[in-house]
Formats: sequence, C-alpha cells, structure tokens
Amino acid sequence: MDSPILLLEHTDQATKQMLENVRKRKVKFDKSKRLHTISIWATLVLTSIYFIYLYFTIAKLYSYSFAAMFSAFVNDSNNLSFLVVTVGLYGFMNVLKQKKEKKEKEFHELRCEIVDRSKDLWKKEMEWKNRHIVFEMMKTNYDINLYHEKK
Repeated sequence: MDSPILLLEHTDQATKQMLENVRKRKVKFDKSKRLHTISIWATLVLTSIYFIYLYFTIAKLYSYSFAAMFSAFVNDSNNLSFLVVTVGLYGFMNVLKQKKEKKEKEFHELRCEIVDRSKDLWKKEMEWKNRHIVFEMMKTNYDINLYHEKK
C-alpha cells in the first residue's frame, strides 16, 4: 500500500484498501493511455514516411501513367513490407485503444463506487467530518477525484 494512503487517519483498513485499489487502477489506466498515445503517433509518423516514400519512388517517377505506377508499386518488394508494417501498427493501435477503454471503465466504476458508498465508508461522525482530507489527498497525490461521479 502506498504511504499516503497508509498514513490516513479516521479511515478504516477496508476503505484504505479500496483507495489503494482505485490508485492501482488509475496507474494502469494512465499507462495504457500513454501507450495508446504513443501508438497513435507511431502510426501517423510511419504512415507519413510511407507516403513520402511512395511519392519519391513511384508517384514522382511514373506520374505519366497509372499502369506504370501500379507496375512499379507491385515490382518493389519494399512496398509490401512497408504496407504490412503500417497496417499492423494501425491494428495494434486499435487493440491498445480497446484495452485503454476497458481499463478506463474499470477505474471509473471503482471510483464511482467509492463516491456512492462514502456514507457507508465513513460512518462515524468524526470520520464523516474528516473525509474531505482523504478526498483532497487523493486529488493532489494521485489526481483521483472522489468528490463527485462525473469525470
């Protein structure tokens, strides 16, 4: 368990465990989001490089005839390799997007559960009055908003 969560006062062990779980899911979601963003940029860069390559090796040299362009495209083995890698990277980007959305959904479901059950988690009068300290700590340390359900 992370030290700021362990050091919380007026919070029982079960609530601390829930806060730790939401922190872990936030870390997984952020990592997945970062990987997806990197894959988007890699796909865009590789696609741009591929189109520039096609322009200089085929379009510019054989622009007088579509048949000549097509023939040159098919005869160059680099085109197939480049195309397979580009399409593969696009597919990988989509897989990462699905994983990111799944992790985001899991994170927000657990976060909303904590928000919904806050009256049960901080039952005692003293705990209820000091819950804002927990919410503020989660917001400042981990960027997790427990004040309301909306993102």
